[in-house]
Amino acid sequence: MTDTGYMDRSAELSDFLRSRRVRVTPDQAGIAEDGRARRVPGLRRDEVSRLAGVSTEYYTRLEQGRGGSPSPEVVEALCQALQLDLGEREHLSDLLARPTPVRRTAVAPQRVRPGLHLLLQTLDQVPAFVIGRRTDVLAANRLARAVITDFEALPVPQRNLARYYLLNPEARERVGDWEQIAAETVAMLRLDAGRYPNDRRLTDLVGELTVRSPEFSTWWNSHQVLRRTHGTKRYNHPEVGELHFSYEALHLPDDPDQLLCIYNVEPGSPTADSLRLLSSWSLTS
Repeated sequence: MTDTGYMDRSAELSDFLRSRRVRVTPDQAGIAEDGRARRVPGLRRDEVSRLAGVSTEYYTRLEQGRGGSPSPEVVEALCQALQLDLGEREHLSDLLARPTPVRRTAVAPQRVRPGLHLLLQTLDQVPAFVIGRRTDVLAANRLARAVITDFEALPVPQRNLARYYLLNPEARERVGDWEQIAAETVAMLRLDAGRYPNDRRLTDLVGELTVRSPEFSTWWNSHQVLRRTHGTKRYNHPEVGELHFSYEALHLPDDPDQLLCIYNVEPGSPTADSLRLLSSWSLTS
């Protein structure tokens, strides 16, 4: 971050490229060892430059944040050389984009369309919710509030997945595989930070998590990025016990910064039975 509190994109690019380079071993890249001692566990700069078909001098400048705007062909070659996944490719493109002036005006809050609110109510047999930039929870149905936490009972600035996972003691007990889920959520924040380097609310959130979460800095400084798509989740609910879900995360076509998350369950499974109990209790509470 700069003195203004916003992201230094050149420094972020430098750190990201370096972190991806040291992650790829010569064996993974198909490079034979040449007998030289390695100061880092992964690839050297000259090896990345050879794999990408650019000069070592140019790649060095790029890794130092001084390489300008490479062509799409060079970016693609770098993605292949560094073996970047889809989220990492997106993050690299964000970091290489031409910097925009820092905006002095506040970013308009995200809103969930009425039709999407109605869809969440229609999905009344499984947890479903919408998250926006910074992992803000923009809307959630009854079962999502019962399974995860009642975000609507929180002040609006605290309705945030990262803040819940990392700062709420309840989350460590309720979220199965807490460490993995929390680290992945930090990786989602990293992806947003590359796309919106001037987002002051994101900067403030990162600052708060840095101070208050013992684990956050390690995960943040690893430069892992993640675009959520699908997977599994497990929760230990205090009233109905263990719940198992397979989730789908759907980016909305009219606002790619909004993500509809649906926690599916196997029909007839113990989790489905437990959700029916939770649903009936939430209707009468």
